Amino acid sequence: MLTRQEIEKREGKILAPYAMKSKDTRGRVYPEKEHDYRSVYQRDRDRIIHSTAFRRLEYKTQVFVNHEGDYYRTRLTHTLEVSQIARSVAKALKLNEELVETIALAHDLGHTPFGHSGEEALHEIMKEHGGFEHNRQGLRVVDILEQRYPEFPGLNLSWEVREGIIKHQTSFDQPESTGFEPDKQPYLEAQVVDAADEIAYDNHDLDDGLTAGLLKEEELQDIELWAEAKKQAGSIFKGRLNKEIRKYQIVRSLINLEVTELIKQSENNIKRLNISSCADVREAKKRVISFAPGNRMKMEELRDFLIKNLYRHYRVVRMSNKARRFIKELFEVYLSNPDQLPPTSCQRLKNENAHRVICDYIAGMTDRYCLDEYKKLFEPYERV
Repeated sequence: MLTRQEIEKREGKILAPYAMKSKDTRGRVYPEKEHDYRSVYQRDRDRIIHSTAFRRLEYKTQVFVNHEGDYYRTRLTHTLEVSQIARSVAKALKLNEELVETIALAHDLGHTPFGHSGEEALHEIMKEHGGFEHNRQGLRVVDILEQRYPEFPGLNLSWEVREGIIKHQTSFDQPESTGFEPDKQPYLEAQVVDAADEIAYDNHDLDDGLTAGLLKEEELQDIELWAEAKKQAGSIFKGRLNKEIRKYQIVRSLINLEVTELIKQSENNIKRLNISSCADVREAKKRVISFAPGNRMKMEELRDFLIKNLYRHYRVVRMSNKARRFIKELFEVYLSNPDQLPPTSCQRLKNENAHRVICDYIAGMTDRYCLDEYKKLFEPYERV
């Protein structure tokens, strides 16, 4: 029988000395008896998977709004891809896979409907009322907004998972974090998730953009990473692939190239910086899990291409601007008469600022629910 104590012993034997062990957790805000057969991070992971916010990720935009088609990534499929990549990296580096998986599954819980355009709209509205930032919102979700237990608010997750949420950072997303020792680096497990997020983000947006016809394969010929991946895929299959399968194999090769380079560079960093404990990780001057400078430049070239040709494509821009209008107009109509909010939100108005209550409500919406609310409130013949 594999008990929690046995799981903790196995971690001590198998994991690297710089990996975060579940027995060393700083614990939870509200003390609880830990489970007999699950580690603290397994339990956190399960709480996240069963949360309302996690299920709603299925209908939240990555780039393409849900009604555009059922092929394109959503926040949920993106989250699962990040988790898969992050676990692969963690296993290679002998890190705590369960902590990595948990942070990966939680890293986007604070995202709004309609992707970054939704976040930008809420930040603009909330700039005089504490602002809006999806990491802080994710922490609000797991600490306050999820109501599932009679003993405490939120999910009562471990300190390490909560730090991973608030300190989530990528090259295109660098918010300021408060609390959780902001002057120290997060554990390697959280750093792995951040790098995996970048890999997943670039490659699935590239895949979706090609599938949607917004990007053309011939436009990518001068992008170095794409050329390397295409060459690798071609050397394996020697031109026997149809166009659709070739696209999948090139994207697959791209992910493999980036993951392999990340593992190698991070292992070199660990040795060069003489990282031998979690304390060494936290005191490091910069992140230990990183891409080599040359590979980072190639990734930035690909990202610049996506910004110019996908994220600024007129169809994506039109939907983004429309989404901002939806959210701003919804916010204004709720604020003009908060009694239009559902009972759970109205109850909070007795003790909380109306702007924050409305912000929480809108941030938790899926794309589909937001569109339905808009129709109910603004179209005269729509039933409310």
